[in-house]
Amino acid sequence: MKKKIAGVLTAIVTTFDAQGAFNPDAQRQQVRRQLDAGNGIFCGGTNGEFFVLNEREKLLVTETCVDETAGRAPVVAHIGEISTRETIRLGQQVARLGVDAVSAITPWFVPLKQEELIRHYQQVADALEVPLFLYNIPARTGNTLQPETVRTLAAHPNIIGIKDSAGSYESLSGFLQAAEGLDNFNVLNGPDSLIHRGFVEGCSACISGLANVAPREINAIWRHFNAGELDASRQAQENVTGLRTDLYSVAFSPAAVKKAVALLGHDVGESRYAVQFSAADEQRIRQIVKQYLQ
Repeated sequence: MKKKIAGVLTAIVTTFDAQGAFNPDAQRQQVRRQLDAGNGIFCGGTNGEFFVLNEREKLLVTETCVDETAGRAPVVAHIGEISTRETIRLGQQVARLGVDAVSAITPWFVPLKQEELIRHYQQVADALEVPLFLYNIPARTGNTLQPETVRTLAAHPNIIGIKDSAGSYESLSGFLQAAEGLDNFNVLNGPDSLIHRGFVEGCSACISGLANVAPREINAIWRHFNAGELDASRQAQENVTGLRTDLYSVAFSPAAVKKAVALLGHDVGESRYAVQFSAADEQRIRQIVKQYLQ
């Protein structure tokens, strides 16, 4: 039977030291911070800056998160690479580390037909002993998973759901409709602005980058929803949406998220890709964090 994953998984940042190398001790601290808030872990994704990690680092990040979590919450690791071959190779190595599931974005750079995406994901799922989530993020990959494609892939016994990070309710709704009647197929919401609505309409979980900044505030949306307290869940969402809107007006995730976490006093290091924050940017982020979290 396909495993159901519910609640909040944090798209956890990858921590670096002052020289820009992976910092496992700091990574463990961030995992504990999320566990304390009641959140699971999604590692090696967009907010984990997978696109600037080498293979060894991807495995170290995953191993560290699994070890520190120690079965107390689910751990899902991202394995998406540009080719089917490399996605399978990384996925098989990650699977041996003890994750609950893996997730893969669509291949990028080269446009693919829907039947080509179906073949890609079926081959990946066939090759893995750990369950696979599809991951739709067309703004970053240039390839969009269509709802009917997801419905086809849901028939595979090792494909357990989809994470949708297209950024719109229309996209999320399409996947929820495609999953109707599939009791063991998880639809995971990606945009932090749609967490409450996603739960109301049938998402089993959310994968939240903003939970790095506000772990308890994000978890409150789920906690209240799960308790049947819909008004409180909606109010928690409104606060989170305000934080997201203001923070991303300074810079987009993952850099804005990581900078906010650092300014909260956590040793997570700088983002590796070419992004810079001025003194005015940092002051603005401090003000936003103080407004919404303190």
